[in-house]
Amino acid sequence: MKRVGAIVLAIVVYTAIVFYFGWCVFTWLEVFLPVNKVIFSIVWTLIGYALFIARIDHRLRLFHIVGSYWMIIMQYGIILFPIATICTWIFPSQLIVIGSIVLLLFIISIVVGSYNAYTPVVRELSITLPKKDSKLEELKVVVASDFHLGLLSNKAHLQRFVKKSNEQQPDVVLLVGDLVDDDPIWFVKKGMSEVMKQLTSTYGNYGVLGNHEYYGKKIPLLVEEMDASNVQMLLDETILVADSFYLTGREDLTNKERKQLSELVPLKQNLPWFVMDHTPSNLFIPEKEGVDFHVSGHTHRGQMWPNHLFTRKLFELDYGYKQKGSLHAIVSSGFGFWGPPIRLGSQSEFWIVNIKLEDVGV
Repeated sequence: MKRVGAIVLAIVVYTAIVFYFGWCVFTWLEVFLPVNKVIFSIVWTLIGYALFIARIDHRLRLFHIVGSYWMIIMQYGIILFPIATICTWIFPSQLIVIGSIVLLLFIISIVVGSYNAYTPVVRELSITLPKKDSKLEELKVVVASDFHLGLLSNKAHLQRFVKKSNEQQPDVVLLVGDLVDDDPIWFVKKGMSEVMKQLTSTYGNYGVLGNHEYYGKKIPLLVEEMDASNVQMLLDETILVADSFYLTGREDLTNKERKQLSELVPLKQNLPWFVMDHTPSNLFIPEKEGVDFHVSGHTHRGQMWPNHLFTRKLFELDYGYKQKGSLHAIVSSGFGFWGPPIRLGSQSEFWIVNIKLEDVGV
């Protein structure tokens, strides 16, 4: 009963917010032109509940797109609409100016955010690891996460990644979860596999699952598509790559039955050990188990300002690079985006990590 009560309360609160936002917009529009209340109410309700409607069937793609942009209104409307309301109470004759400022701020957010989302950058890092018995002297690694491939993070965006990654001529490519936006249906329908197949590296392309693959509940289909795209998915397993380093791919934290990292430790720790784990939940464990290089995603660096303040509190490392003892860890903000195709306070990216392998003591 408590759960039902919580759901009902959430629906009531959400509906109240949708109604309040609609009232603000309607009040402003009426200044310029006559607006039919019934038609406006229907349209506004469809917009406000678009994401929920889109979940009925994947063919309702228009609602998915509208709902994604609606999340921008929800994110910043919570701040802007109350401020605008208070200002109109104080300066009732300035309704047009106040409403226009709010609209301008939304437009700026969308324009700047869209540029940041669809104009990825390449971050570069150089680190040194103990060589142990590895045959390699150097290794160039591409690290990318959170593509959320679907309707908005689309085939063209994936092509940007493949082109930029191939330009780097990497030795290995690590795709660290949330490769698709829940359901891989659009990856299949839009023929994205043909683009992913073009991704090249010396020793292979590897991926792990993220939380959104679990939300989509079509993991076998995703694994099949990735395999056809020359991306080897590692599901709680450790493999030896090029007889030179071990690579572990962990199941996402969403999977409560995933193995402990201690169960995935290489039998012979005479080579560098790399680990892919979508969620950077705990760096103490990989440090304790002797991991040399640990890569994650998931946080999006908050994606939309000021959400980074929350991710910073939730994770020891929510973005960037950190050395913790002998462990070198990276958390990427992601190449794609979840929900609205905008980034404010973050930018779509992938990392190039130049690893130098040196004998201990050199």
